[in-house]
Amino acid sequence: MQTAIYAGTFDPMTLGHFDLVERSAGLFERVILAVVATSSKSTLFSVEERLALTREVVKPLANVVVDAFEGLLIDYARHQGVRVLIRGVRAYSDFEYEFRMALTNRKLAPEIETLFMMPSETQSYVSSSLVKEVAARGGDVSMFVAPGVQRALWSKFRGGSHDHSSE
Repeated sequence: MQTAIYAGTFDPMTLGHFDLVERSAGLFERVILAVVATSSKSTLFSVEERLALTREVVKPLANVVVDAFEGLLIDYARHQGVRVLIRGVRAYSDFEYEFRMALTNRKLAPEIETLFMMPSETQSYVSSSLVKEVAARGGDVSMFVAPGVQRALWSKFRGGSHDHSSE
């Protein structure tokens, strides 16, 4: 059974992420959407929230499972018996980072391949950071994220210290 892993922080999952996982699900018998539990990036959503939101978004894709992992992605891939990593590349700046990471992974785990995919043209500029910034300022993010993610962002930014509605 050919399985691939698509990993990221998914904070939050965007329609660009969904585009890649949906297309990956058409190429592989099984796709593990692996949510990075702890990251050098500060996250808006906890790992539990990111798992729940991501599961909700990919629910229509029967061959996609969502899991969390810590540590090196190649160690997680080996543990899962997976030899293909999916990486999304939106722009040259993404490619430079991803290229270095792929070469490092190849050195550490030559049996694991990295497959680069580009999101659709309509989502190629969208990032989780951009979505969070727009949402924090009260903007409409419905064209960038699934409805459940939009509700979660609305909830995060409307309550507590993140309320920007008066700005």
